[in-house]
Amino acid sequence: MGASRIKQIKIYTGKCFRVFVNEKGWKTFISAAIITLIISSVTSSDMFAEYGATRNGAFALVCACIWIGLFNSIQSICRERDIIKREYRSGLHISSYITAHMLFELFLCAVESVIVTLIIGFANMGNLPKSGVLLPALLELMITFFLIIYSSDALGIMVSSIVKTPNTAMTVMPFVLIIQLVMSGMIFELKGLTEQIAKLTISKWSLNAIGITANLNAMENFEPAFLSDYAYTISNMVQMWLILILFTLIYGVISIISLRFVDRDKR
Repeated sequence: MGASRIKQIKIYTGKCFRVFVNEKGWKTFISAAIITLIISSVTSSDMFAEYGATRNGAFALVCACIWIGLFNSIQSICRERDIIKREYRSGLHISSYITAHMLFELFLCAVESVIVTLIIGFANMGNLPKSGVLLPALLELMITFFLIIYSSDALGIMVSSIVKTPNTAMTVMPFVLIIQLVMSGMIFELKGLTEQIAKLTISKWSLNAIGITANLNAMENFEPAFLSDYAYTISNMVQMWLILILFTLIYGVISIISLRFVDRDKR
């Protein structure tokens, strides 16, 4: 395979879309809709109106988005590991391969974020604020949902690039998810080391982003301890988005680095 990196990206992106069509990948959209509908059915009617209900609902939404993203890609690389090894020896550029997957997953996550946003918007149309800190609230939430799902998807690609089998990937997945949920700061109060670890999770910054759009600090019964996290400013929102984008890029780079060692597999 003597093709250039750009040409390889086109080839493997096309392959991803063909696999998506042939394996009826649209079912993942149904799964995302069902998960969001379940979340919407159990969140309080005070979502986006009262502090506690909104914060709890935001946590449930973050959990759902992280699950959707991880499930998209957790097996996508490791199930092709033998093929990657063979083609790597024939001239495959690992960076092109991972980039192709990231481009395909970007499409997948974009559609899923629209689905999540439409359901959440319809379920909470009575309380949903008309405007966020930077954009219309629904559009702002859609961007946040997309970044949560896409960064989680990139995390799944990273795990899938490191492990060697789909079974191992599915074994690791619950632990990855649990770390995201426990370290979000929603369930437990984090101090010291755990507070620093939380800064490395997608969930912490995702909760903050939703809280900013909802303007939690202006709601009834807000807790001053979280005032700085939910500061209703453009700079704070942009910071949350940039952190999620940074996570996505870091996971992609780690995926490329780890997959370069595929030729050392002993299987």
